[in-house]
Amino acid sequence: MNSVNEVVIVPPQYAGERLDKVATVLFGDFSRAQVSNWITQGELTVDDRTVKAKTKMVGGERLCLNAQRSQREAWQQPQAIALDVLFEDEHIIVIDKAPGLVVHPGAGNPSGTLVNGLLNYRPELTRLPRAGVVHRLDKDTSGVMVIAASEKAHQQLTLMISERAIQRRYVCVCEGRMVAGKDVDQPIGRDAHVRTRQAVRQDGKPAFTSFRVRQRYRVHTLLDAQLGSGRTHQIRVHAQSMGHPLVGDRRYGARGKLPQGSTPQFIQTLQAFPRQALHAHSLALQHPIEDTPLEFIAPWPADFETLVSILDADLKSHPS
Repeated sequence: MNSVNEVVIVPPQYAGERLDKVATVLFGDFSRAQVSNWITQGELTVDDRTVKAKTKMVGGERLCLNAQRSQREAWQQPQAIALDVLFEDEHIIVIDKAPGLVVHPGAGNPSGTLVNGLLNYRPELTRLPRAGVVHRLDKDTSGVMVIAASEKAHQQLTLMISERAIQRRYVCVCEGRMVAGKDVDQPIGRDAHVRTRQAVRQDGKPAFTSFRVRQRYRVHTLLDAQLGSGRTHQIRVHAQSMGHPLVGDRRYGARGKLPQGSTPQFIQTLQAFPRQALHAHSLALQHPIEDTPLEFIAPWPADFETLVSILDADLKSHPS
């Protein structure tokens, strides 16, 4: 058994929502069933009071989780994992996450994650929920992330993310030649048929993504994408909904599209691209303690750089 001791403040936008629903979002590593059980047992309290799972929140409540759970994953195990640190001080750590690195332990990835590497890099992060991780990137998405390194920063960053006060910009390559950029305002929820996927569905959570064309190729497009919300697989789902799945993203409809007359090198690069072509390029925020403006940029990783280079070369060799 492993002790779980976390405290969060309910952001104002959750006013009117049930406690069990809100707690499942704020304590993001536990299922709604597990959260509901803790509420019933009095291990998850609201302002130090035991209440029912259906209790409606008004915002500003203090949720205190003091419980026990079976620990199958190495959430407290430090491991020597290479981290590309862009910035750090006593309150935050900003990293450039490599593609293929899982953010936190879970089913299928019990160890060897970013959390394990952070615990090795700064052992004092064991005192913070999820070792200071306040937002996530998919395993195969690369790029910039901010990590809380103090309790005060953790509380403030969590609030800033819920209030969308942190700007996250991405760059991606999609299949198909987009004529113009597009804003996608479509709710996202779990796919009704495949539980490991997300989908656009009208009963899902609100989600907004702004796509802007950076470069058009013969049958691909290099895009800038900015999030107006932070749903699971959001950019990937919204790209698919436009009919332009990301290169390499077979989970969300990528077909390995190729232009006519492609060179063998071009074909090999496109077909062998090992992941969704998505990179978290920049992150801008006010420092959670000092309130100074910060912006961090993560350079394109080698595989993404190679992909764009070969698309550039193909376009030059086939001018329209």
